[in-house]
Amino acid sequence: MRLTNKIILASTNNHKLKEFQAIWKAYPEFEIIPVHEFIRNTEKLSFVETHNTFLDNAIAKSRLVSQCSHQVALGDDSGLEVDALAGKPGVHSFRYAKPPMGHAPYSRQEQDWANIELLLHELKPKRKPWKASFKCALALTIEGIMMLSEETLEGEIIETPQGNNGFGYDPVFIPQGFQKTLAEMADKEKNTISHRAKAVYQLIFKIKECTIVFAKP
Repeated sequence: MRLTNKIILASTNNHKLKEFQAIWKAYPEFEIIPVHEFIRNTEKLSFVETHNTFLDNAIAKSRLVSQCSHQVALGDDSGLEVDALAGKPGVHSFRYAKPPMGHAPYSRQEQDWANIELLLHELKPKRKPWKASFKCALALTIEGIMMLSEETLEGEIIETPQGNNGFGYDPVFIPQGFQKTLAEMADKEKNTISHRAKAVYQLIFKIKECTIVFAKP
């Protein structure tokens, strides 16, 4: 009998994997496992990420990975919503900026900076402060049961990126009540207040409240 319950993270984003593993360390009975250890064709995940809400995308990824692996699967979809842009980039946060015609697909790091550049370009004519929020939706599938959670981190966008930690829009997002960006925070601090951390805490509460039993073969 193993000592931990393995949960497959339905994402190919290594930054997210690292962040989720750090957050779930507070719950040693669970172990977050990368999807490629159970599924070879991980590009399938992008095929189902076609919905209009974070929650629907998280559900689709969780369901797909659980069906393919016959294991417990955690689907995540998260992104940035900016008030002055009517909620954009929203569910398109990851691929907000498109490569120029004839340009090779962006690397993950190139994509992050292209997204930030486009975001700041679109916000330039808008009145400050640029209020925004990070959203996270989680869907956990276990033996046909699906547990859901959604959380938000409020804050605002700044016009000059600051900090070298984190990923995505972290260098231009200052959480409400703080004087520094997410990218300027140490991992431990960020993983206490982030939208993902809050969504995980809510999910764990629901698992315990509903007395969901994890199998340990």
